Amino acid sequence: MRVIVTGASGVLGSAVYSAFKNAGHTTLGLAHSRTTGDLQKLDLLDQDAVAKVFGEFKPDWVIHCAAERRPDVAEKDPEGARKLNASVPAFLARLSETLRFTLMYISTDYVFDGTSPPYTPASAPNPVNLYGQTKRDGEIAVLEVTGSNSIVLRLPVLYGPAPKNSDTAVNILIDVVSDQSGKQYKMDHYATRYPTNVVDIADFLVRLTTLPPTVSIPPILHYSAEEPFTKYEMCLIFARVLGLPHGHIIPDAEPPKGDAATTRPRDCHLYTRETEDLMEGYGGLGWTPFEEWWVDYLNKEQ
Repeated sequence: MRVIVTGASGVLGSAVYSAFKNAGHTTLGLAHSRTTGDLQKLDLLDQDAVAKVFGEFKPDWVIHCAAERRPDVAEKDPEGARKLNASVPAFLARLSETLRFTLMYISTDYVFDGTSPPYTPASAPNPVNLYGQTKRDGEIAVLEVTGSNSIVLRLPVLYGPAPKNSDTAVNILIDVVSDQSGKQYKMDHYATRYPTNVVDIADFLVRLTTLPPTVSIPPILHYSAEEPFTKYEMCLIFARVLGLPHGHIIPDAEPPKGDAATTRPRDCHLYTRETEDLMEGYGGLGWTPFEEWWVDYLNKEQ
């Protein structure tokens, strides 16, 4: 199988790229700002260059991980976020129509407003911030190209191996816990998140893309771990795993007020039963418990 992974230098993209390569598939990893190793540099906004690379490689699958994933950055550069999160996937869907590859568009639980979880693939999106709006627009764009074989995969907040802890909203909490300088941190204890490991997602994608042709994959899928945590609760886990005090981290159970922070939904729990049913007999969802993974990973790091 021939696979292109966009955003292959990111936390999710690098895990996906490695998983497909390790599974023996012919895999092309694309990156823009952080091109390292054998990744190929490509500006996804350059449609002619994209069409050339894709046409020459002739992929069977394209896993589109590239995105503006930071809600605060999206608010500051809405046009840039719309181009990357909606216009690029729309072009890739049209490209899949002519090149006959299957497009996997990575989306987010933030397409929902967080008021009535759990959300099924059929639940109506109602994003509360610009990031969620651009990802919803990307979903609509890829699914409305009727001749394209496109799939939307919604994911929650991600964690896993990363070049820098600041690369994910979960990993960065390690730095907060580890800062024993006396600085205090107010930490969100209002919104519930379902942190999900990128290595698990990558393994799931390899299994999904190699399902027998007789298995019909629905146009929208949800993948998520099932453990609910606030960011404050994640900090408590990191403090326990690292053996560090956490008195400098103050829980903030109040909903965000004013314009100081980008609005976040309270609980966007993704309902995954359809995905579980689809993968029955093919490894299931296969997600790893949060604290178990971090104990193993951080012990290896030391």
